Amino acid sequence: MEQYTGFSAHASLATIGLWMKERNIWQKIEQQVAIKQKTIRHTPHEKLKDAFINILAGGRGNVEVNHRVRTDKALQLAFGRSACAEQSVVSETLNACTERNANQLEEVVRNVYQQSSKGYQHDYEQGYLLLDVDLTGLLAGQQAEGASKGYFSGTKNAHGRQLGRVMASRYEEIVCEQLHDGKVQLEKCLIGLLEMNENVLDLNETRRRRTLLRVDGGGGTDGNINWALQRGYFWMSKVKNWQRTSKLVAPITDWQSVLELPGHEVAWVPAPHRYEKPTRQLAIRWAKPKGGWHYCVLVFNLTDDMLFELAERKRTTGTEPELLSAIVKAYNLRGGGVETSFKNSKQGLGLGKRNKKSFQAQRILILLAQLAYNITVWVRTELAKHKPDLQHYGMLRMIRDAFSIPGQLHFDASGRLIQVVLNRSHSLAETFHKTWLTLFAHNDLSLILGEI
Repeated sequence: MEQYTGFSAHASLATIGLWMKERNIWQKIEQQVAIKQKTIRHTPHEKLKDAFINILAGGRGNVEVNHRVRTDKALQLAFGRSACAEQSVVSETLNACTERNANQLEEVVRNVYQQSSKGYQHDYEQGYLLLDVDLTGLLAGQQAEGASKGYFSGTKNAHGRQLGRVMASRYEEIVCEQLHDGKVQLEKCLIGLLEMNENVLDLNETRRRRTLLRVDGGGGTDGNINWALQRGYFWMSKVKNWQRTSKLVAPITDWQSVLELPGHEVAWVPAPHRYEKPTRQLAIRWAKPKGGWHYCVLVFNLTDDMLFELAERKRTTGTEPELLSAIVKAYNLRGGGVETSFKNSKQGLGLGKRNKKSFQAQRILILLAQLAYNITVWVRTELAKHKPDLQHYGMLRMIRDAFSIPGQLHFDASGRLIQVVLNRSHSLAETFHKTWLTLFAHNDLSLILGEI
């Protein structure tokens, strides 16, 4: 190959390819994921890489491989590809993936997380690890494997699958995910998801006693709560059983309003349900439009100090209303963790637009999106050291803005990226310049700003 210089609409994304190469991320996939498919022009691993690049380049579906990746030779070279497969060929490889392949890729993604994440490196002696757990629906055709009628927000009589996720919310990282049939609810799959999470984070008994689980109300069954308490976790969720909730709130007569939730009132449950270990239970009610009340009960075993820390507040007056407000906020902030991550995956990474008929092919795409999500979070953390506002960028803005800085890419005769010239007029070009000069100061990569 001769020296090559080419324009790329995603020149800043090219540096991500180098970042991955230095950590041998794709090399691990090639070594550990054995897809049985005949190679004509592109190997199965190369076609998986094309699908992965498409996700980071903002492709909303596999069909966009053709005009986002295949037309950008410089970007292909930056990720170690000399050409890009046609999107239908990429889909054939995804369809050829088996359960064994998905398990192999899952293992690689776990190893990458352990190698690079802050969640895995969390200092349990310094503070508690906060994990948020929830389920989201992924629409799919009626003929798709594992697709069935279930709850899918904003749609009726729809078919799809359910995706369970554990988030290390303070680090905004996806720890692990599991794909399920469309009828599965969180109460049925929670323990399996948490056991997978324990494997990823290597949670021994000591670490579990410094870990806080904040779970959507769908997981708040007696069996799940008792399992978590027996394992030593700190727990916070709503009680799922509505009959239990009605019984717990029935004797309450003294309700208090809280500033944290206008229109809502709270009260301590006078006769809490007994679980395997002691808990506190707080009832919440709010008015129905046509009269009467909605009720829910929060169950938790957190200390007051933990509640204020989780609510991101400092205790000032030490009064009961202050504590009640902190409890409500501590649970409501769950929406800014795992629920926001689902929104980020769907809007920024097109997770809801990649629907494969094959269940295992869908698992492969979800794992690639999980890898892309975490890599984007880690890159954003590095960029934010030079531009703090970037820490608030979601996936959509990172893909659309930070990973789409145009520029020229220069390669030597061996295909190695040696120079990146970013368009200096882009608002984030200087931030990338400062960041990557620091990260790659040890090698021969030259990253400069220029007029493109």
